[in-house]
Amino acid sequence: MATVQKSTQKVTLNHICIRVKDPKKSLHFYRDILGMHVLNSFDSEGGKFSNYFLGFNVPEEIQNGTEEQKATYRSHTTGLIELTHNWGTETDDAFEYTGHKNQPGNGYAHICIVVDDIIEYSSYLEGAGVPFRKKLSEGVMRNIAFVLDPDGYSVELIERRK
Repeated sequence: MATVQKSTQKVTLNHICIRVKDPKKSLHFYRDILGMHVLNSFDSEGGKFSNYFLGFNVPEEIQNGTEEQKATYRSHTTGLIELTHNWGTETDDAFEYTGHKNQPGNGYAHICIVVDDIIEYSSYLEGAGVPFRKKLSEGVMRNIAFVLDPDGYSVELIERRK
């Protein structure tokens, strides 16, 4: 393999994108249950899809800011998630996204969020009716848990080190 000259630019991971069947259910999970903020969203009439960009700990002045301020913030921050909804999937009972449920040969595994108290947060999620793929009391790794979003994507929970 040839040696490549490394770029001198600052590079960061801005967001990941997952496709969702029903944006109402997904927004309820990510925004209302997990507590993420919708930075912005847009609809593509030509492409027949909608995108929603969400993040944690978005400053209030950005949440209440202009679309330009939100777009600028979005390009300078890290740890965002983009939910992409292809129109019509929410009304098709047979439709399901596959290839993300830890199937053999699939590279997707999970996203991960860090919480202050994993026991308290797990109890909160359980009380909110969020299904668990793995509880703290299960498996060999007793310091992590996995919940499932409305499309079956795994969300790992880890505790912030003190």
